[in-house]
Amino acid sequence: MNFVIGVFDLFAYTIPGALYVAFFGYLGAKLHILTAASIGGVPTVVLVVVIVVLSFLLGYLAYPLGEALERIVPRRRSRNAAEEFLRRMPAAKDRAFLKENTHLLLCALQLHDKEVAVDVTRLRASGLMVRNCAPPLLFGAVAAIVEIFAGKHPFIAAGFAALFLFASLTLVSQSRKLGLWAGMKTLELCFWLPEIDEKLAASQKDTASKTPATATSTQPPSTSPVTPPSR
Repeated sequence: MNFVIGVFDLFAYTIPGALYVAFFGYLGAKLHILTAASIGGVPTVVLVVVIVVLSFLLGYLAYPLGEALERIVPRRRSRNAAEEFLRRMPAAKDRAFLKENTHLLLCALQLHDKEVAVDVTRLRASGLMVRNCAPPLLFGAVAAIVEIFAGKHPFIAAGFAALFLFASLTLVSQSRKLGLWAGMKTLELCFWLPEIDEKLAASQKDTASKTPATATSTQPPSTSPVTPPSR
């Protein structure tokens, strides 16, 4: 039986999950739940499989934490992939693909040529990995702050707290940059995709033709007096 982890899963879930495993392992060692004797009795292959599976599951379960942290950390400036692309390529101003979502355009690239779309997928996976690695480092900063007061080496703990906090905020910023690069790369590749504008225009036309028109009366209501029936 082959156990295969895809590149996207490895970057987006497993690597951030490994940081969660390391953090919980540190807590377990501090609370004397995990000891060298208990871990040493486990076969190496089993231990590796358990760590990989736990890393994937924790990375998947903690995925919303990365999204929440990205929303909380303020942006220095807002940058849009389409605007940046138009600034570099003004000739694409009237192209139809610029109005579509970059995820839909990525699907078009994958249908046209999967090898070409690999670069975009790699950038998106790297951005998600970097973003999802920020929360466990933030937890590490909190643990280091606790060590300042409860540990035996407060200065070293203070240094690690500052380092982990700075790294966590920097990773969020870098994840936004990688997301921008992924959007830019998608638009740059779609610029050379043959007949993409015609296909998008035909799709929009079909959607518009299938939408039922609501008949509304434009005539004003009648204001003529009502004649009572004769007796």
